[in-house]
Amino acid sequence: MISRQITPAISELLRYYPIVSLSGPRQSGKTTLLRWQFPDLPYVSLEDPDERRFALSDPRRFLDSYPKGAILDEVQQVPELFSYLQTRVDTDKNLRFLLSGSQNFLLMEKVTQSLAGRVGLLNLLPLSWSEMPVADLHAWMWKGGFPAIYDREMPPRLFFPNYLQTYLERDVRLLKSVGNLLDFERFMRLCAGRAGQLLNLSALAMDAGVSVNTAKAWLAVLEASFAVFLVAPYHDNFNKRLIKMPKLYFYDTGLLAYLLNIEQAEQIGTHFAVGHIFENLVIAELAKQWMHAGERPQFYFFRDSNGNEVDLLAVSGGKIFALEIKYGKTLNADFFKGLRYWSTLSGNPSAQCFLISGGDTPSVRAEGTVVPWHQLAGFRQRIA
Repeated sequence: MISRQITPAISELLRYYPIVSLSGPRQSGKTTLLRWQFPDLPYVSLEDPDERRFALSDPRRFLDSYPKGAILDEVQQVPELFSYLQTRVDTDKNLRFLLSGSQNFLLMEKVTQSLAGRVGLLNLLPLSWSEMPVADLHAWMWKGGFPAIYDREMPPRLFFPNYLQTYLERDVRLLKSVGNLLDFERFMRLCAGRAGQLLNLSALAMDAGVSVNTAKAWLAVLEASFAVFLVAPYHDNFNKRLIKMPKLYFYDTGLLAYLLNIEQAEQIGTHFAVGHIFENLVIAELAKQWMHAGERPQFYFFRDSNGNEVDLLAVSGGKIFALEIKYGKTLNADFFKGLRYWSTLSGNPSAQCFLISGGDTPSVRAEGTVVPWHQLAGFRQRIA
């Protein structure tokens, strides 16, 4: 069992809520974690046809089977249970239920309707670097962080084709907004080609051969199922010529590399998109640090129409921390151009500016602090 950093956040929420819901992408380790952390609670998977039939036909008797609570896996399969759960936890303050599910778009709808005020919400993403430190940067970018690749030592070339097929067949196909799964897979690959870049939805729709509304709906599916996330441009009106399009990232660079047809770690370094993949890796890693601490990351980027930009602005403790992300090992003055511009524009000190590099050596410069990729672990605590 790989130790997960989210465990304290789960325990803390259970002190205040009778129900904790743990969402996340398929195969991110939700079930394994909950069964390991709460071995005294019975476990039931509602993907099991018999258990699902029992819960659907007689929900009261089903819940009677768990007088102290339980771990209910893939609970969105039986949405009728949520109203009964509400009644149970309201009448018995000692009950504790842990809910998990990979179909967040279905799970959250039912949770917010029936269990508002009674449930603590958390998201478990694939492994962060501190949970499975990999010595080689290219290997980390290529493998990503799905637990099966590490605890079962499964080659990515075997894991990702099966993962993608399962994701399409078991999650995406449930949504009415998705028709042809082959078209949706192609849409995913087109998104992969835009990772770390400004998202022009009209251009994406045109390349995919679908309407803008369809592209928007499909993108919402990818977001709700923890495949991708968007980072919005910083909204403070320093001037009226700020870029308004968001940037697109994948939660897992292993999946991203697979969608880009990268077959070996050695291909990463010479791939045309290596800079964008590295930027995606860093921002996804930081998102995991915030989310696994039970916090919602406040991430933005800055870019104006003159090309001045900062890759990431992270808001923490009422301060804005600026991060430039550069794959190159050899530092040069151009790497700090965005940080210099941002400091002048915002008045933020260099102590709140960082350059995350693909190199190995930390240093402190006039423009900010250089943090090598392998020192990303604990960055959130560093600026908290």
